[in-house]
Amino acid sequence: MVKRVVALRHVAFEDLGSFESVLHDAGYFIYYRNAGRGVSDIDPVSPELVVVLGGPIGVYEGAAYPFLDDERRLIAARLSAKRPTLAICLGAQLLASALGAKVYASGTKEIGFSPLTLTETGAKGALRHLTDVPVFHWHGDTFELPSGAQLLASTSVCRNQAFAIGAHALALQFHPEADFPDHIEDWLVGHAAELAAARIDVRGLRARAVEVGSTLREAGRRMPQEWLDALPG
Repeated sequence: MVKRVVALRHVAFEDLGSFESVLHDAGYFIYYRNAGRGVSDIDPVSPELVVVLGGPIGVYEGAAYPFLDDERRLIAARLSAKRPTLAICLGAQLLASALGAKVYASGTKEIGFSPLTLTETGAKGALRHLTDVPVFHWHGDTFELPSGAQLLASTSVCRNQAFAIGAHALALQFHPEADFPDHIEDWLVGHAAELAAARIDVRGLRARAVEVGSTLREAGRRMPQEWLDALPG
């Protein structure tokens, strides 16, 4: 039976990346929805999987971007029904907010490649495939750990890098789906203004993406494969 995954996208180049082939192989039909065009017509329960992707805006900017509030309500309804949900970067922040946790600017830009420190729980699950892998980070916001969540990973810059809600919801502050080095230019051009403001060396990011891209891509495929296999029937 073909299963459906709805991927809520905020900017075109922050897509499912290396996760696309994993989802296809697992029997999912991928349907992208540009969140800014509205999500209120999406049934929050019927899709077999919802993936909430990243973007350059903040959860707390609902007054400027009203669709964020609709998106948060969709996520909350889905979580209440215990339906499989995967959230990345902005998506993780939206998921945390949907559970009542505070999301706020951390005061530090975490942009680049660095490994995670897995918790004991994280090391026993799908994130174990990311052990010692320099995963890709791109965020300036963070969130409090929601009530009932299991912390799975941290970095020295950001404590709450990944958490799980039961077996049905996984939130990742970092970008394991980043398909590098093939798509690094999309990120560098798409976020050029932010990179310039943060005085981050574009050439260094590009070189690092080439250096670690294949390692990240392979680990970034194994991780979601295991998580999908463990989803409740």
